[in-house]
Amino acid sequence: MKQTIYTLLLVLAITSTAQSTKISTMDFVQIQNGNRAETIYYYENNWLVLRKMALERGFIESYELIEVESSEEAPFHLILKTTYSNKEDFDQSEERFGKLIEEKGPLALLNDKKPGEFRKIIFNKEAGKHLF
Repeated sequence: MKQTIYTLLLVLAITSTAQSTKISTMDFVQIQNGNRAETIYYYENNWLVLRKMALERGFIESYELIEVESSEEAPFHLILKTTYSNKEDFDQSEERFGKLIEEKGPLALLNDKKPGEFRKIIFNKEAGKHLF
């Protein structure tokens, strides 16, 4: 009986550690009107800066900006991914990023073009749970 209980506890411990608590958000971004330089500049000098600040403070676990070839079936050029360690960090993300945005200051823009002129978020998916 004791052996069975120990075995069950071991299986439960392994199972609970194998399940991930990570949550990611992803934006699929289309570059508008050939404004690649403005788009990359915007993400490098705003999105990336905020993600580095958030990572340093433990607000997020990781981030990625991935450039892909656009197609008719997938009409986007960039995938922006932010991963949170758990649901609590994800739930606090709006408030935390609001404070980081205030701290960072005004948007950095290339050629004074506003984001709506050079990029369009085609699709956004929030709270994607990692399976492993």
